[in-house]
Amino acid sequence: MSDELKRFLDQAHQGIGTFDFDGKETPCIEIDEKKYDEMLSKVAGQHLSINTDLNILQDGLGNVFVEVTLTFSVGNIVERFLVNAKTHLDFFKALAQTSMLALSSPKSNYGKDNVFMIQLPRPEKAQDALDIINDALIPKNL
Repeated sequence: MSDELKRFLDQAHQGIGTFDFDGKETPCIEIDEKKYDEMLSKVAGQHLSINTDLNILQDGLGNVFVEVTLTFSVGNIVERFLVNAKTHLDFFKALAQTSMLALSSPKSNYGKDNVFMIQLPRPEKAQDALDIINDALIPKNL
């Protein structure tokens, strides 16, 4: 295992998953409770947009990581999460299907309260990312 792959594995965010929201699997990133509360306090009650970037990192050997960057239009908030696409492919499939992303804290009650939902403005970008991820997960003959 290369040093870079080990570093990516060590830095990958652990709070990645999906939950059922109105009958659809919805991707969710769980963040530290304190960070989550601070984020909500900065944006509560305000009109905002959230730019969502998916930076796909691959090595040609079937290892794929995606840096999910959320840039909030208010509150001076930029959050980055490194996601191992090999172990969390369902997260990206759900993202492409729903065009929604949830942020939660460990105390959140999925589908009921304390879940911050983000609607992706360009759903086709999530599908494009899923296509790239699926292709990159297949090792290439190098």
